[in-house]
Amino acid sequence: MNKNYTTSTTNGTSLFDNCILSIAGHDPSGGAGMTSDIKTFEAHGFYGLSTCSAITIQNDIDFKQCIWTNPKVILNQIETLFERFNISVVKIGIIENWQTLSLILDKLHLLNPKIKVVLDPVIKASSGFDFHFKESQELLEKIWKQCYIITPNYDEIKALYPEFTVKQTIKHISNYTKIYLKGGHRQNKKGWDELYYDTIEAIEIFPIYKTIYEKHGSGCVLSSSLACNIAAGFPIKDAAINAKIYIETYLRSNESLLGTHKMNVAVV
Repeated sequence: MNKNYTTSTTNGTSLFDNCILSIAGHDPSGGAGMTSDIKTFEAHGFYGLSTCSAITIQNDIDFKQCIWTNPKVILNQIETLFERFNISVVKIGIIENWQTLSLILDKLHLLNPKIKVVLDPVIKASSGFDFHFKESQELLEKIWKQCYIITPNYDEIKALYPEFTVKQTIKHISNYTKIYLKGGHRQNKKGWDELYYDTIEAIEIFPIYKTIYEKHGSGCVLSSSLACNIAAGFPIKDAAINAKIYIETYLRSNESLLGTHKMNVAVV
C-alpha cells in the first residue's frame, strides 16, 4: 500500500499521525505486555502499533516460560512500521538484555531523532518469574540518555544499582532522564508514586481511592497511559497525574486480576 494513502478517524485526523508503538512481550491472557498496551492506547484515543519482543507462556497467575524474539527480527519489525507510520512516542516493556535494548534505542533514534521513549524496565513478572535482564551495567547511562522517562517500581529501581540506596539511584539516573517511580511495591505509603524531572524537581503522586484491586499487568497499563498523555502533549507533571487517575480507575474496574479499560477518564 502507498505510504501517502491515509485513513481518517472520526475527528478528521489520520491514524498515521495518531499512533503509539509498543515494543513488548505477548501475554496470552491480555493483561500485560503489548496486548495490554494497545488496549490502553485505544482507551486514550490512540491507534496502537506493536513489535513483539518475546512470546510468553502465562496466564494471569502463572508465568511458565519466555521465548525471546531474535533482535534482528525486532529491529526489522520496527523499521517496517516506521516506513508506514509517523511515530513520535514509543513504550518499551520486557527486553532480553541491556545490549538488545541499546540496539533498539539506537534504531528508534536513527528513525526519529526526536522520538520520546517511555521505558518500563521489567525485571520480574508479578508472578515471580525473573527475566534475564541483569547483565552488564556499562550501557545504562547511554540507555537513560536515550529515554524520555523510565517507569520502574521499587523492586526494579533497587535492582538497577544494587550497590546504591534508592535515593542514590534516583539522584544518579535523574542526571540523564526523568523517572516515574511506581509505589505499588513500597512497604510504607503503598501506592504513593513519585515523579522526578528536570534533575531536581520532584512531586509525590498520592493514591486517589481507598479501595482498589490488584491487577496482573498494572505496571504496563500505567506506563502506557503515561505514554499516551505524553503523546497528547501534556506537560510531564500533568501527564503523570493523568496516568495515575487512569491506572486507579483501571484497578477499580473489577475484583479479578484482569482489569477492563474505560474510555474518557477525567484528566487534569
